[in-house]
Amino acid sequence: MSTISRREARRAAVFMLFQWDVTGRPLGSLYEGEVDPYTLQLADAVTEHAAALDDRITSASDDWTADRLGAVERNVLRVALEELDEGRCRWRSFSTRR
Repeated sequence: MSTISRREARRAAVFMLFQWDVTGRPLGSLYEGEVDPYTLQLADAVTEHAAALDDRITSASDDWTADRLGAVERNVLRVALEELDEGRCRWRSFSTRR
């Protein structure tokens, strides 16, 4: 199995999660082709923590619950939170000060 870039893996994970979220079918059952290990690991982690991630999304929103978000937007936020929680993504702080 070949590996893909993190960007591509995230995109594939969001796609798989969208299908899971909208159809209620098992994760990846509608996804065609090989699944990158990082994609699968990330998507599995999000499904495992979906309720807690949704609670955090809801608590950070003003008068808006996670279930009112579109499925794509909700899963993008879930993936972002999961990666940040697990320390999976590298981030840099940028300052406008010189």
